[in-house]
Amino acid sequence: MTGPVRQAAASVAGAAIVLFARLVTAVRGLWDGIEPVPRQRVYYANHTSNGDFVLIWTVLPPSMRAMTRPVAAADYWLTSPVKAFVGRDVFRAVLIDRRPEDRTEDPVQQMAAALDAGASLILFPEGTRNTTEAALLPFRTGLYHLAAARPGVDLVPVWIANLNNVMPKGEVVPVPLLCTVRFGAPLHLQVGEAKGPFLDRARAALLDLAEGEAR
Repeated sequence: MTGPVRQAAASVAGAAIVLFARLVTAVRGLWDGIEPVPRQRVYYANHTSNGDFVLIWTVLPPSMRAMTRPVAAADYWLTSPVKAFVGRDVFRAVLIDRRPEDRTEDPVQQMAAALDAGASLILFPEGTRNTTEAALLPFRTGLYHLAAARPGVDLVPVWIANLNNVMPKGEVVPVPLLCTVRFGAPLHLQVGEAKGPFLDRARAALLDLAEGEAR
């Protein structure tokens, strides 16, 4: 496809994905301590389904959706031409190579470059889907290094509720259920704050949203 045709196809596909997500999940965006305004942010969320970033992307207002890019695994999104089109053209994902021994680009530098270009990001600091009974897996260090590299950018905790029941692992057909996406107050890396305390604080902010969802 030529450039304009590809862009038009990506726009149509994006609108269809948003409509499908809303029909299946009746997803609601709940803004607690933060407003849905077009400000550059890093949305960091719990990760239980391949559809997680789709729900966050779906509930953002169109002006915010247009500037927001998910951080996703290249080894998943580049396995077929269709996935590559959706990942690169529809979502404009920052595609990260999860093989440290083979990759040629530093993931934090990739994310920082996207921020420098004006994008907001959707990031999953657990690094992989949580299929355990625990509310969250331990956070990997990428969120800390990104916060240190770009300390002025808001880090917004986001709790996604119920999507793991809509799209259980291994299932292809979604089960229609109500889902919510709850946004919390933004965080920043404090001056002199070490990696461990920062990640503990960021993780606690996400768990606080989960507890609020349960009430």
